Amino acid sequence: MARAELERPALPREPSDTIPIAVEAATPAENRLVLWHVYTATAALTLGALFGLLQGFSRAGYLAMPAYFDYYRMLTAHGVLMALVFTTFFITGICTYATYRSIDRPGRSLVLAWGSFWLMLAGTVMAAVTILAGNASVLYTFYAPLKASPYFYFGATLLILGTWGVAIDIVANVVWFKRRHPAERIPLPAYMCATTFIMWVIATLGVVAEMGILIPWSLGFTSGVDVELTRMLFWYFGHPLVYFWIMGAYIIWYTVVPATFGGRIFSDALTRLSFLMLLLFSTPVGIHHQFVDPGISAGWKWLHMLLTYGVVIPSFMTAFAIFATFELAARRAGVRGFWNTIRFLPWRDPVFAGAACAMLLFIPGGFGGLVNASYSMDVLVHNTMWVVGHFHITVGGPVALTFVAAAYALVPALTGRKLFAPNVALAQVWLWFGGMTLMSLSMHWAGLLGAPRRTAEVSYLGSTVAQEWHPQMVAAALGGTLLFISILMFVYVAVGTRLQNQVAVVPPQFRFAPVDERAMPPPVVFDRLGVWAMIAIALALLAYAGPLVEQFSQPHFLAPGMRTW
Repeated sequence: MARAELERPALPREPSDTIPIAVEAATPAENRLVLWHVYTATAALTLGALFGLLQGFSRAGYLAMPAYFDYYRMLTAHGVLMALVFTTFFITGICTYATYRSIDRPGRSLVLAWGSFWLMLAGTVMAAVTILAGNASVLYTFYAPLKASPYFYFGATLLILGTWGVAIDIVANVVWFKRRHPAERIPLPAYMCATTFIMWVIATLGVVAEMGILIPWSLGFTSGVDVELTRMLFWYFGHPLVYFWIMGAYIIWYTVVPATFGGRIFSDALTRLSFLMLLLFSTPVGIHHQFVDPGISAGWKWLHMLLTYGVVIPSFMTAFAIFATFELAARRAGVRGFWNTIRFLPWRDPVFAGAACAMLLFIPGGFGGLVNASYSMDVLVHNTMWVVGHFHITVGGPVALTFVAAAYALVPALTGRKLFAPNVALAQVWLWFGGMTLMSLSMHWAGLLGAPRRTAEVSYLGSTVAQEWHPQMVAAALGGTLLFISILMFVYVAVGTRLQNQVAVVPPQFRFAPVDERAMPPPVVFDRLGVWAMIAIALALLAYAGPLVEQFSQPHFLAPGMRTW
């Protein structure tokens, strides 16, 4: 794989400065397992992007979806494939890889890992086929009383249970390491992955509980469903889902990005602390999605709003640490000054350039999230295209673009082949950055003008008011087109790398950067993940005990369910 760092001043480093992960270091079965995760994520990304492109043209007034494949079916497929399937498969793949490579466990069994993958894939196929058949146009939030086919709920449940298998596998490897090396710290990549999946399991308890309500209801075993309770259970899971994506991106930012320019991780302790904070504060925040919902007192909504602002702290810590990593590497090479440091970085390496562009997109995405978390401001923008723009610049920016960039190093390392068409890969990440910027900012602007979201018809039959946001919808469609072209370029490079016969003379390596030797060691207490998991569960219970008591103490009105499509 051609690396842009060759065009930069050489940095003195020993082979032990990074943890090299060459293809020979892994068994063929481990490589195949991770490749299956990555390419399944790629397939979901491609199909989901196609539906997103069609949505953009539909909302711009250039395309009318036929009755046999209506707008809401397409919107559901886009949301599920992009937000739930693509992100989940890539995170399970990269975390499996990072754990296996940072913990050398002889004779490691892959039975659980492969079984978990096939369970996830079976659930994905079941849910996707049900959506495309027109039997689950309930959007990716699947709010009741909209009632999907039971196969959709079964499929989603299997997907979640499969990720629990991945979580068990990762944690089991960490436990194995600690039992044999009790005096050593958990290797940082494995630590970050274990923390991410502990948070994920705690968060997905909510959606599994919701499925315990929705599945009997969809089968006709119950006469109705408590809509407000299912919404609360969904958002117990729904907002931590965002931090699951972000933590997956942070793993790459902290450990992989510095390796592209010979850098070192600024602080092991700060990195672990930021992940612990995300573990603790990701779950007790979901009610800020329910500011206008009845049945929840204002005090609980206010508490969740404050806790949401608390989750901003590890993001600021991450920004500080990443930019400190940049400067430390530049200073080691004798480079001084802000702009000289920026020029020093390997911008011609698609791995770095993609991740760096993702970081830039996270800046407006993060500040937009503060607006959405505000009790008063959210009311103004919640049901507008502003939220759609925020969602895309947050998921499609720091998360998806980071994953795509990392794949340009991961796939060659797994296959032993040179990166196919590296110039196309570099152009792809910049095109993604431009398309996402244009599309998401246009959506934000349209939302401020009042453009609604989750509606197939946005012209209001030619209303003069609706004409005010039409130019922004056209601009969003243009940005979406650029994004779709970018995704096709990614598929071209990713598939070409796998299929081409150009085996690299020197096996490509997927490296994790070392910690700076001047950094203080992390406290021993940070490695007690079981204790931190219990604290996280306790915080979640405290944050939701009151709202749930309020919910069950009020009169219940069960909705029989409806199919509006």
